[in-house]
Amino acid sequence: MTSIVHSDATVIGDIAGRSVALQFSSTEAEYAALRESAIVIDRSHRTRMAFAGDRRIDTLTGLVTNDVGALSPGMGQYAAALTPRGKIIADLRVFARASDLLVDVPARAAAGFVAMVRKFVNPRTTRYTDLTDSLGDVGVFGPRAREIVAALVRLTPDALASLPPYGSVAVDIHDQAMLVARVPDIASEGYEIIGPSDAGAALWRSAIELGAMPAGLEAWEIARIEAGRPEWGVDIDDTTIPQEANFDDLHAISYTKGCYTGQETVARVHFRGHVNRHLRGLTYAGAAALPSFAQLLNEAEKVVGDVRSTAVSPRIGGIALAMVRREVAPGSTVRVRPEGGEESVATVIELPFPS
Repeated sequence: MTSIVHSDATVIGDIAGRSVALQFSSTEAEYAALRESAIVIDRSHRTRMAFAGDRRIDTLTGLVTNDVGALSPGMGQYAAALTPRGKIIADLRVFARASDLLVDVPARAAAGFVAMVRKFVNPRTTRYTDLTDSLGDVGVFGPRAREIVAALVRLTPDALASLPPYGSVAVDIHDQAMLVARVPDIASEGYEIIGPSDAGAALWRSAIELGAMPAGLEAWEIARIEAGRPEWGVDIDDTTIPQEANFDDLHAISYTKGCYTGQETVARVHFRGHVNRHLRGLTYAGAAALPSFAQLLNEAEKVVGDVRSTAVSPRIGGIALAMVRREVAPGSTVRVRPEGGEESVATVIELPFPS
């Protein structure tokens, strides 16, 4: 599925050198469709890799925070790949297929993850292949997503509803093998169809004919922030420990599996201590998004964090993700001080934002 970024998109952007559609009609209309009906969105800018061979499970288990060994074909999970010091190189999704493991990572994290794979994975025992250009990803999200995807891939809505988070099913559409996965990446029910690059345009058109509205990344970002889902390279990076980014709440860490790169730091935090900062939500008044990386200050003028992703939600108003010191309790008011800009105030909340 080649990137669905054509003349239909009114605003086009770039993430780590990959083109993305930011908007098709208006962010407000696309967000409303996500909340009330369904959107179709191109997720092909993510990097996809397949790991094959008899040792693929052991190999990947040794690279990521979750228990890949617990997966059987049709199951999946969220996880992180870490530096030896326990910092996040990439957050990733693992989909177990009959003969391999399909892994995808955010575009900004791709270079670091690929470098890690090349360093630690022996291709003679675990073959790895970059499928980013040969596979694409069309997502359908919203209250009508199950109905629309069922019609697209010729499955029953009940079959889709029975899939667990990151669970998947292999399907053939017009003699092309595809994977349909249920993904909880935002609060709305959603499914992604991963398949050959030349199938994307037809799936995109069919989803629209079935009632999904084309949506770009701007509407998606609002929903992602509302769901409290961090984006690598924006909210988290290779200075972030998984527990700082709420990866326990996102079911991305196993404390019973075998060893993996960075495990010592993660285990020490879990069993013996705590992190000094957490990813939190911010709510604020005003019609404009807060500047990213603006400082957060408490009443004593002490810097207690900084702003990361920001947006104005049609439903909630001003929202942001921020990295905040643990002593700042949810419900606290902080001052927002952008560099060279006007100060404002915001309220700290636990994630996710209220639905």
